[in-house]
Amino acid sequence: MDLQKNKVYRCQITDYTADGTGFAKIEGRAVFVPRTAVGDQCDVRIVKVTKNVAFGRVEKIIVPSAQRTAPACPVADKCGGCCYQHITYGEELRAKEKKVRDALTRIGGQDGAKLLAITGAPTTEHYRNKAQYPVGRDKEGSIVTGFYRPRSHDIVPVEKCLIQSETADKIAAVVREWMTEFSVMPYDYEKKRGTIRHIYVRVGEKSGESQLTLISATKKMPKLDVLVERLRAAAPSLTGILLNHNQRDDNVILGNRTDVLWGEPMLEDRLCGHTFLLSPEAFYQVNHAQAERLYACAVDYAGLTGEETVLDLYCGAGTITLALAEHAKTAIGVEIVPEAIENAKRNALRNGMENTEFFCADAGQAAQRLAKRGIDVLVVDPPRKGLDATARDAILKMQPPKVVYVSCDPATLARDVAELCGAGYTLEKAQAFDLFPRTFHVETVVFLSKGEIDSKKVRVEFSLEDMDMSGFQNDATYGQIKERVLQQTGLKVSSLYIAQVKQKYGIIERENYNKPKSENARQPKCPPEKEAAITEALKFFGMI
Repeated sequence: MDLQKNKVYRCQITDYTADGTGFAKIEGRAVFVPRTAVGDQCDVRIVKVTKNVAFGRVEKIIVPSAQRTAPACPVADKCGGCCYQHITYGEELRAKEKKVRDALTRIGGQDGAKLLAITGAPTTEHYRNKAQYPVGRDKEGSIVTGFYRPRSHDIVPVEKCLIQSETADKIAAVVREWMTEFSVMPYDYEKKRGTIRHIYVRVGEKSGESQLTLISATKKMPKLDVLVERLRAAAPSLTGILLNHNQRDDNVILGNRTDVLWGEPMLEDRLCGHTFLLSPEAFYQVNHAQAERLYACAVDYAGLTGEETVLDLYCGAGTITLALAEHAKTAIGVEIVPEAIENAKRNALRNGMENTEFFCADAGQAAQRLAKRGIDVLVVDPPRKGLDATARDAILKMQPPKVVYVSCDPATLARDVAELCGAGYTLEKAQAFDLFPRTFHVETVVFLSKGEIDSKKVRVEFSLEDMDMSGFQNDATYGQIKERVLQQTGLKVSSLYIAQVKQKYGIIERENYNKPKSENARQPKCPPEKEAAITEALKFFGMI
């Protein structure tokens, strides 16, 4: 019998989804229940039923999980910023480590044992050095800042956020009061009118500096001098107050033009022993303490001796690039955001890192152009969508012996790892880091090796033409080869493609095997990624 909407069922939560939602099986159907903990026995009301899954909400917790805890945040059940305020931090780390391991095994087809234990954060409160508050009105018409309710654009008012810096909350409060006093309207995304869209605050963990960027849909607003005066009095750490102009119709936060209202256009901070100047557009990890651990792991995985040329794609303001340059002959950084590249160049000069180069370009296009340079180690730290097709193709064309992949999304990481491993790379090890306590996000560093030749081994070249391959022809069936390829890479390959690869390696096929019926028919050619996967299978079965 199928689940009925609005009916209450008793169940036990057994797992978490990738976004931190509790998971249960009710009458054989997968049901997703927010704000629950593994081990909870609860009554759940079904609120939505689809063809394959259902969604519910907790009506009553009958037996609470041993991992459940009282949320320290008063709006934890409403705000979409955090999803793990109701469980212990140990349980959160367990869930995140499992999330990464599941992605690497189920999507990536890798050995889950390659993932080391997750590195937790030293603190779960006030760790963020970057806050972007949306601005709106509540039901009474008062101006509020906060964070969006899950799966909506309704703002949950938050005056003191437990994961944002206290400085950011204080600055947001000053802006709210100024907007209220001088009738500066929040921007209404539905009506396409109003002024202030976001309040963007960045703080330097080591420098102690802070920076405010107001994102506005209009060029003019009253009493900016009063705002500047009040901000400087309330937050002495401020070194710059900026105004960013954004008249776009979408949800992109920053516009293309930023003016300085007062102070400096850049925020200064120190990370991994280097000093950085950061524009509002530049990428910079939000958790300083954990970022240093993350980057130290990336450098360690790179295994540099001082003789290598390293390419850092998606380099941002050059944070990883400079850490790599300390141990490499040359470190090259690539980023598509012009402001970030300018930051990176200045940061390299500021830190005396003369063995660095920076290019403003798309990651895939840059990788293609730099392939001829002879890259020894490739480091990538892409956005959540992972590597695009151009970047992956360029990496496979470049064939660097080592790839260090820093990821903020386990699913796209696993997809890209499967692609690279299908083309001849081997996942050697992986390490997860919690940079975002109380949220479902997690960072991971993986090390992939081409594993071609050890320097102490001798390369032997020989021809297959005169070899008798008949003894190998029956080592594995087409079905076994297909199964091996699917298991290792997730790719489905046809008998035709297997035949083409076997012929390439001198494994003789029957005269008419997979020949087209028409003499003029054109056979599809085996794609490179599938050829690499089939080749791996042939090697596995000892056929080549």
